[in-house]
Amino acid sequence: MPESNDLQRSMRRIRNIHFVGIGGAGMCGIAEVLLNQGYVVSGSDMLAGRNTSRLSDLGAKIFSGHAAEHVN
Repeated sequence: MPESNDLQRSMRRIRNIHFVGIGGAGMCGIAEVLLNQGYVVSGSDMLAGRNTSRLSDLGAKIFSGHAAEHVN
């Protein structure tokens, strides 16, 4: 599939990924997979919790609240 190869090439160039709502059930799982693959992950959420604590322990930079300044 050509589209798949294009996506794979694009993903190799990306190193930093920021999530808004990183503590949510869907976002935290995706963020953890990307951390395990070596990406630099950051994210923000309105509330800290188990998911944000776990991601922080894995190396993600977690911000409280949503603000443009959090995106690198």
